[in-house]
Amino acid sequence: MEQVSEDSDSFQELKNQILERVDLSREVSDDEMQELIDQVVLAYGKEHRLSLNEKCRLKKELFHALRKMDVLQELLDEPGVTEIMVNGMDGIFLEKDGVLKRWEKNFHSRERILDIIQQMIGACNRVVNESQPIVDARLESGDRVHVVLPPVAVNGPIITIRRFPEKPITMERLLELESLSKEEALFLRDAVRSGYSILVAGGTGSGKTTFLNALSEYIPSDERVVVIEDTAELQIQNVQNLVRLETRAAGVEDCREITIRDLIRASLRMRPSRIIVGEVRGAETFELLTCLNTGHDGSFSTCHANSTQDTIGRLETMVLMGMELPLQAIRRQIASGIDLIVYLGRLRDRSRRLLEITEVTGMEEDQVALNPLFLFRETGEVSGRICGIQEKTGEMKNIGKFQRAGIPAG
Repeated sequence: MEQVSEDSDSFQELKNQILERVDLSREVSDDEMQELIDQVVLAYGKEHRLSLNEKCRLKKELFHALRKMDVLQELLDEPGVTEIMVNGMDGIFLEKDGVLKRWEKNFHSRERILDIIQQMIGACNRVVNESQPIVDARLESGDRVHVVLPPVAVNGPIITIRRFPEKPITMERLLELESLSKEEALFLRDAVRSGYSILVAGGTGSGKTTFLNALSEYIPSDERVVVIEDTAELQIQNVQNLVRLETRAAGVEDCREITIRDLIRASLRMRPSRIIVGEVRGAETFELLTCLNTGHDGSFSTCHANSTQDTIGRLETMVLMGMELPLQAIRRQIASGIDLIVYLGRLRDRSRRLLEITEVTGMEEDQVALNPLFLFRETGEVSGRICGIQEKTGEMKNIGKFQRAGIPAG
């Protein structure tokens, strides 16, 4: 009995037989494609005496190859897979339950990887080619896709897919996972409702986007919120008056580039109660600080940083990427615009934790003054999981927004 796999000549021959029967003069539905696959697989299975399970597996793999994301579809359908990494023809890697490992399957050709890339990118009206070899996009499911093509990618087309849960993780779920304490969650709830501006910082994979989604639960439902992202992935809940804006790369139908900076400026004319910027990573930081200092209390954003203190330095550097300003002027903008920094981390057991909540209290001499409020302290390890406590280390100093909102200071 012949074993038919996705990289075998027999599999390719079956695909060719199906494609020869497709009526290219009209759009063929998924149901019609399934019928064509059934016909071909039944004939092949009879000839090669395939079992029922083998025929079912073959039909599924052929449908994925012809209508879905080929070998990646299985991973995209599998719960618990949070990251998918295609390193050209060198292999496919995945992260599941915090563990990174190699997958046993692979694409049968470089051309098929390129076909899948164009399928992903084309659905978002984006362009990727040799002259524009790097692109961010999203799948219909909301999963984030990053693509790098040769000649930039030396070992072939690279695909990185960051998967997000179908239902956004709530603050209640984060509490169940012990990512933060009940006291911290209540403090952040009151801070969001009172209109404190919050910057969520942390390293790659620390859960910044997930945490921002959870924070958005606390936004009053009667407010108007404008969300700005490079690639739309935030899942803002319970806000009816919601505007979502996404950047556009240059070269799409000869259109000019629309950047985060452009969108922040545009959002200021949309009468927002709050502005949420998915992530700042460059010169757009100046526009974010500007809007935080012009009456848009309660706005959120995220940035990459290695610590709370490092977050301040990162913001300074990113502003300077766009314009030359005195460092003192930048620090004053940070000190007056950002109220709280929530710093997240991924510990050695791969768990994501809220490591610190810090208040930005203003300026002390020539430095941005920080007031740590909560701090995660590690106490040990049980069965491979890190244990610790979330200590309250300070009291809020700037409680004016709590008072105006009629909420007791946290």
